[in-house]
Amino acid sequence: MGLPRAGGHPAGRQTVAALRAAFARFGDRLARDVVEISGDITCLDRGGFWAVLLTFEGEVTCVRFDQVTTISSASVLAISQARPPLSWVPLKGDWSSSLDETAYLHGVRQIRDRIAAGQVYQVCLCRTMSHPLADNADLQGLENLVGLGNPAPYAGRIYVPETGLDVLSASPEAFLTRQVGRIESRPIKGTATTMSSMLAKDYAENVMIADLVRNDLSAVCRPGTVCVDALCAPEEHPVLTHLVTTVSGQMRAGVGWAEVITATFPPGSVSGAPKSSALAVIADLESVPRGPYCGAVGWVDADAGEAELAVGIRTFWADRDAGGQRWLRFGTGGAITWASDPAQEWAETELKAARLIGLASGKVRL
Repeated sequence: MGLPRAGGHPAGRQTVAALRAAFARFGDRLARDVVEISGDITCLDRGGFWAVLLTFEGEVTCVRFDQVTTISSASVLAISQARPPLSWVPLKGDWSSSLDETAYLHGVRQIRDRIAAGQVYQVCLCRTMSHPLADNADLQGLENLVGLGNPAPYAGRIYVPETGLDVLSASPEAFLTRQVGRIESRPIKGTATTMSSMLAKDYAENVMIADLVRNDLSAVCRPGTVCVDALCAPEEHPVLTHLVTTVSGQMRAGVGWAEVITATFPPGSVSGAPKSSALAVIADLESVPRGPYCGAVGWVDADAGEAELAVGIRTFWADRDAGGQRWLRFGTGGAITWASDPAQEWAETELKAARLIGLASGKVRL
């Protein structure tokens, strides 16, 4: 079939079964029939419907599908409920963490020291949780559980066995949405169990990132059109409450996806402020690449001029290590400011992971 692989290299021999198995699902959109796989972000300017994954480190995978069907939200729910959730075998035993509690507390203290030294204002410190995964484990069963137990506005799944890509996201956060000439970002900063338990620190985190996102979007928008449509608006999700800010602008004529991603990626809400300084701190303190976690996952309809890319939080992905062992990964983290208490920050990472890890492990019952 001659599809290009991610990165633009020739695909070589393909298996018909692998190509037919590939799909992407976002809300009421189900995409099938792969016709192209590319690692060049400029492909999104050429037309077609694309599933898109950007890792936090900037690796791009764009998959163009030939067939996209749309069904109602009620039908999506009915189909999800009709699938047997028991098709997922709960994962037993402990999950490992790229940063244990001691290392995470040390990282928080290090960031506070750098804030005191004037190097940075805010850094999102994250860790990756991992659990061995059986070769025959199908994330479809986990997707069913997550859809019922943790519905999310930007939920998505991309499964392309030809590239090894298997990502399941229950993201509550919009990184970028586009409708013809309008672009919008909805950063989340501030997480608690209830609005009454939000701290002054949560609001300060949000305002810092709102300003950063305004600056990012101004690079690709017409002067004077970037505005904050909502600041620190409360938003309820399963178990958690977030503060969400909406920033939007009218794009300059002729701006392509390469310019948009250069200006805005990685998302400010999962990096920090100033972004360049925060990224340097993250590189110093985090022990493994984040991969799909804190990247972007979603779709681009280049024909319609529309797109919806979520921040890759509350996201599972499957991969293999150098020895061939298959793993299920999940990332969690939080924004560190001068007002951060190390123990409370560790507890927040546990809180953010608890429901989804609980679903995967059979500890949260539907």
